[in-house]
Amino acid sequence: MTATTPSSSPRTRLSPEQRRTQLLDLGVRLLATRSLDELSIDLLAEEAGISRGLLYHYFGGKQGFYEAVVQHAADDLYARTAPPSEGEPLDRLLASLAGYVDYVIANDTGYRSLVKAASGSNDALRAIYETTFAALADRFFTADPGGLVIPDTPAVRLVLHAWQAMVEDLVLTWCETPAGLTREDLLQVITGSLPALIDALPK
Repeated sequence: MTATTPSSSPRTRLSPEQRRTQLLDLGVRLLATRSLDELSIDLLAEEAGISRGLLYHYFGGKQGFYEAVVQHAADDLYARTAPPSEGEPLDRLLASLAGYVDYVIANDTGYRSLVKAASGSNDALRAIYETTFAALADRFFTADPGGLVIPDTPAVRLVLHAWQAMVEDLVLTWCETPAGLTREDLLQVITGSLPALIDALPK
């Protein structure tokens, strides 16, 4: 009778959805240091140690893979910028913007490529970008936990939309050329600018 050797601990078997999420997490991590164009199915397959065929099974192809990774990154951005549920409005806004600034700093190359893709001809990627920023804006008009309540008027929404664009451009430019501003300086500028813009609206 042949002796048996003790088996190692069985590896946890992931469900298809868990495995897909694991691959998307890896895709987002890879995107932090490279552009979307540099993020390929071949690269992800190599990093994950799986076949290209399995990735096609999960994502259906290159475009499906790009869309899934971008949506996963957008969901991550939304979660990381959630303001605390308690505290003074400006303090909560500051905490939310700190999450945004830190996300852009940590994912600079990938974030820039997403902004570029959103301004291009890819309707699906542009829709993900616009939907995410609309969801971020909606936080300002809800009293739910995590909401930052300001008057919900067409004029305020117009100003908020422009402010979001300014914040994105300012943070991306600061990452390249800080111009003598620290992270804390930057946060004070973008946090204080929104109330000032809203106060300047006709009453």
